[in-house]
Amino acid sequence: MTQGHERLVGKVALISGAGSGIGKATALTFAREGAALALLGRTAAKLEAVAEEIRRAGGKARSIAADVSDESAVAAAVDEVVATFGGLDIAFNNAGMLGSMAPLAEMPATEFDAVIGTNLRGVWLMARAEVRAMLASATRGSIINTSSFVARAASAGTTAYAASKAGVDAMTRALALEVGGNGIRVNSIAPGVIETEMFSGSGVPDAVRQALTNHAALKRLGQPDDIAEAALWLASDQAAFVTGQSILIDGGFAIPGLR
Repeated sequence: MTQGHERLVGKVALISGAGSGIGKATALTFAREGAALALLGRTAAKLEAVAEEIRRAGGKARSIAADVSDESAVAAAVDEVVATFGGLDIAFNNAGMLGSMAPLAEMPATEFDAVIGTNLRGVWLMARAEVRAMLASATRGSIINTSSFVARAASAGTTAYAASKAGVDAMTRALALEVGGNGIRVNSIAPGVIETEMFSGSGVPDAVRQALTNHAALKRLGQPDDIAEAALWLASDQAAFVTGQSILIDGGFAIPGLR
């Protein structure tokens, strides 16, 4: 692709959850900046549509259908990325699920297992495969994990989701210490309320949407591109001395104080 500042020229980036929302926006942003993209997710048709959009604009992209909670599928996907593009420089572990908004007393354990399996175990599996690939080629890479503002700002009915995202932040810090000496940076992004398909599909009433908008310091909900630009910064050399951090991007939603 020819537009943009080309901050990722020559880089290979893997993005999970790339078929829609934040993942799709980040894939298009990375491609604009010159990266070759491997797009991973459960729905092959959505991934291929994003990949084709990138290719039409002159970029390089490959879609890989895989479930991040499946250990063998994750390992095979990362191997395919390395075989296809010759290495791996950037990973954005973004695949996730909200699960049901329900009181803990009413939530079945299977629901908790599903959320943890995708949001936490899935990130762990992806990161392990990515680190192995980067270490094998001595790549000074960047790994970015998707957390959430609810990891630090409580919201009733989100016990499983909040636990999974707080775990992502803790894991990010631990992994950053492990691999920093190898030149691999590991950070997480904690989005606030972002207008994605996941958010729209959760059936949020208009009155609640307006209340969420009013609560944010910037008086708007976030857009996928708001997160994509932050991911771009963390992936680029502009953030070369940043690791082990969780960056909250919520328009001031979680600022404590009087409203």
